[in-house]
Amino acid sequence: MNLLDENYSSKNENKTKNMMKIIIIFIVLIVIAIIGIVSYMMYLQGTTLKVVLNNQVNADVKNLLVFESDGTIYVPIRAISSYLGYNCYNGEYSNKSEDNSKCYIQCEGEIANFTLNSNKIYKLNLEANENNYTYLYMDKPVKAINGELYITTDGMQKAFNTTFAYDQNNNIITMNTTPFLISAYTNTILDYGYTKLSENFENDKAVVKNMLVVTDEKNYGVINPIDGTEILECKYDDIIYQESTGDFIVCSDDKYGIIGTDKKTKVNINYDSIELMDYDSGLYLVERNRKFGVIDLNGNTVIYTENDQIGVDISRFEENDLKTGYILVDSLIPVMRNEKWGLFDKKGNQIVNFEYDSLGYIANNNKEAINLLVIPDYNVIVACLNERYTLINASGEQPFKAFVDDIYMTVNGGEKSYKMTANDKTYDVEEYLDRLGVQNATNNTRNSSNTTQTNTVNNDTESNNQVNNESVEENNESQEENNQNNEEE
Repeated sequence: MNLLDENYSSKNENKTKNMMKIIIIFIVLIVIAIIGIVSYMMYLQGTTLKVVLNNQVNADVKNLLVFESDGTIYVPIRAISSYLGYNCYNGEYSNKSEDNSKCYIQCEGEIANFTLNSNKIYKLNLEANENNYTYLYMDKPVKAINGELYITTDGMQKAFNTTFAYDQNNNIITMNTTPFLISAYTNTILDYGYTKLSENFENDKAVVKNMLVVTDEKNYGVINPIDGTEILECKYDDIIYQESTGDFIVCSDDKYGIIGTDKKTKVNINYDSIELMDYDSGLYLVERNRKFGVIDLNGNTVIYTENDQIGVDISRFEENDLKTGYILVDSLIPVMRNEKWGLFDKKGNQIVNFEYDSLGYIANNNKEAINLLVIPDYNVIVACLNERYTLINASGEQPFKAFVDDIYMTVNGGEKSYKMTANDKTYDVEEYLDRLGVQNATNNTRNSSNTTQTNTVNNDTESNNQVNNESVEENNESQEENNQNNEEE
């Protein structure tokens, strides 16, 4: 081979080697790019939020969540309802309307009411034969976003009886509904030696707090569903979970008491019945030997158990939008003894004597009249004595001393107004209260457009004051005589 051939061959080999190097470098770059893309996709997948509802990934629920800059997460009440097993409606449950500043959710067991700018959730147990609501507080009030009502995830858990856990390290939100958890634990309790779960709806809600009310067909107890640890021994005739306080009302030998999750007895088991009256003040209605009283959360007596009735039946006053008949105008407890009504404050002080025949107005012949118990904007209660009516404020005083023929509500075009009749004339109660200087609880100033009418009712009622006051004085004297006779006996 000559020199020219050797040079040519050498050049071809170098060219081939260079080409191979380029190809290898190109392949390495492609592999690096692929690894980078895969790694980036894995990174994106790891950093993308995932929402798991009842063990199923749910992208629709994820898209409903609104993250605030402070870390608060909001959910739309109406949109989230269907995913959590509820229906949602505008207005209030007891006052149907299309008011979109309020809404309520409903399942088979209960309803929950929401109001814009309020952090209070009012709940009504649909399985109980009662009209009194319980309530819970959310961490933040209801807010509106694009015309829809939103609540925080704290509010969602409390209203929908749902768990919510956010694992920020793995960017996963886990949510479970009560029916899903109950179903998951139904067979588990058999392994712990119990027959079944309690069928009381209130007890179902304990599961979101990692507690199960169980029975062995004879007795009831409370366990931790994770490991079967006893929270309350299975030895009670009945147990009812108290969502507001987290305690349990327990029954043994037909007597009721209250025990906490720490197994400490808060109220001894010696009452015929116990019912939570007011969460804020921690008051319970108790019954013993067909007499009623009030105790606090520590079992201390607030009102002695010697009364015939405590609380008003608010089912008779549906248009009054009352949430409870146990506490009126935010501070007064109605109590009946010996067929007469009086009023106590939350501390147990009697501020109105047992002198009234009834509380509230029940419409009779007036077709436009609607039953009335309180006028909420003025925090006054309608009271009846000798078939005539007056008003009592939160201090137990009468804004006007006279008794009139009727005090009732009317509704026209969805607007409520309050009327009273005296001497065959009808007057606007709110205008009259404004005239007397009674403070409007909503701090709204009403236009007293008919000053003449108000002056007229002043004159009319003043002309009747003497007769009415004499009637009241006679009644008081009679009551004092009765009390004196009872004391002597």
